[in-house]
Amino acid sequence: MAMRFRILGSGSAGNAALLETGSTRILIDAGFSGRKLRQMLHESGTSMDEIAAIFLTHEHGDHAAGVEALKKHPHVTVFANAATARAVQTKLSHRPTWQVFETGSRFQFRDLEVDTFAVPHDAQEPVGFTFASGRPDDLIAPRRTIAWLTDLGHIPQHVRRRLPEVDVIAIESNHCPHLLEADIRRPWSTKQRISGRHGHLSNEGVREVLSAVASPRWRHICLTHLSKDCNSIDAVHTALTELRASLAGCQFSIVPPGEGTPFLELI
Repeated sequence: MAMRFRILGSGSAGNAALLETGSTRILIDAGFSGRKLRQMLHESGTSMDEIAAIFLTHEHGDHAAGVEALKKHPHVTVFANAATARAVQTKLSHRPTWQVFETGSRFQFRDLEVDTFAVPHDAQEPVGFTFASGRPDDLIAPRRTIAWLTDLGHIPQHVRRRLPEVDVIAIESNHCPHLLEADIRRPWSTKQRISGRHGHLSNEGVREVLSAVASPRWRHICLTHLSKDCNSIDAVHTALTELRASLAGCQFSIVPPGEGTPFLELI
């Protein structure tokens, strides 16, 4: 087995994914309560006792709230850059086992090669990740790579360059500009923040970047972090119709707010 990947939950209420390889299990973000995370992991056939590490993109609660629950699971290592670790630690009643990395660094964790890179969002020092496991010349466990991109207002060139070389992309498709503009619950300042270059990626923004760097290597694209009020499954479908037709060999999953995905088996 090279990799198994599952988004546990996605949206403004919380974000987390489970990644399994032949020798480890990790969480990518942990934006739910400890109780909710344990329930999600149980439904995935595992438990927090089997999670080796959590990799945090940034400090916002919908990505980092579950770190508080590690008081009961001290074996779990939390990977974050220094700015994110400091911001999360101020809200905790205990000190987890931090493993601080420098943004832009690439390092090994067990059988995973982890690449970290800056992304534009209104947090202390937000990052995206790629996770790779396996070897290109191994027929039993070939090299597979997953990109995790959530909470970013646009896609800079250094991020675009990474995308053609991955097998799976989990990327936010946060809002439809028309639905955001028409929303009566959010003040103008919030709408400006969401649609700004350090806010959240729109459906059209996703379409533009994926069309620009489309790769025959892609096997699955997960559209995540949909706004409950300012987006819809239909709006995402409409925005990506041409892209999906041009990538006939790639599967797409649009993850409804508050929901996750089945396991993706990357063998």
